[in-house]
Amino acid sequence: MHVLKLNKLDNYDMKILGILTINCRTPDRQIGKKVGLSGVSVKSRITKMERAGVIQNFTMKVEPPSLGYSVIYLVVPNDNEAGIVKKLKLVGEPFFVVPCLGDITACGIVVEKDVEQKTELVKNLINNARIVLTLDAKESEFRVDLTKTDFKILEQLLKNPREKIDSIAKFTKLSTKTVTRTIEKFEVNPAIQFTIIYDPRKLEKFIAFALLAMVQNNIKKVKKEIETNFGDYFWQVPFTAKELLVLFMYSDNIYNADIMHHKIKKIDGIVFTEVFFPKKITMPTNWINNSIKNASRSEKLHVHIKQINR
Repeated sequence: MHVLKLNKLDNYDMKILGILTINCRTPDRQIGKKVGLSGVSVKSRITKMERAGVIQNFTMKVEPPSLGYSVIYLVVPNDNEAGIVKKLKLVGEPFFVVPCLGDITACGIVVEKDVEQKTELVKNLINNARIVLTLDAKESEFRVDLTKTDFKILEQLLKNPREKIDSIAKFTKLSTKTVTRTIEKFEVNPAIQFTIIYDPRKLEKFIAFALLAMVQNNIKKVKKEIETNFGDYFWQVPFTAKELLVLFMYSDNIYNADIMHHKIKKIDGIVFTEVFFPKKITMPTNWINNSIKNASRSEKLHVHIKQINR
């Protein structure tokens, strides 16, 4: 298969990618207004990045606790992706698998019940696995109130998150008004994100990295301080859970990334930091499809969490 050779990525491309990671349904014209380009130019750049493999696919990210699932976040000291995924599936469903520089892999596992018991199972199955955080669905702030109609639209969006409203209405046999209202509900919910999977190796002169910080107290204050000082280098919306803060950032070289890391490390309230440089990103959606299947069996209009993950 012929892969298009892309000219060097520039700051416009990175800004476009950043907007698409936050909401890949953002119209080209709207992106253009934000970055200072025409909608036609934005569309052309997105197409080129798709053909060159910078943008691998458009997808949806749903926080598992919002659908009643717990999550185990861990770091594995090897990058044997296939072997890791095989073991993860003995415990639950992979949420994300990200091999990183330094022969380590950051992972998330979606589990239904008994998160503590399954955490111990992970430790026994995967040698030297380091558990970063376990997030019980009951303790999470993520919540969604979905109807059977919402799940029907979600199922269609999983196939193509950028699909036009008219097309979704046609396939789901729902009105465009209903589809529009549901998508708007999804877009304002922090537990649901229209995003992209990109290839970190093809960012060329830019480096994407994730900075994990454990915060001792007042995580909102710490997050705000970081956003004020380093917001221009954010690649995605920061993720918070309990005392964990994960920043998705980019830099023009590894040395500047290191400087940012050390400055953030010194912020009052942060007790531990770790940096990950991804080589590849995988974000399976099998567990979401299973939730949709379970929800479709419900006889009620509003689907209770217990009916989703049973």
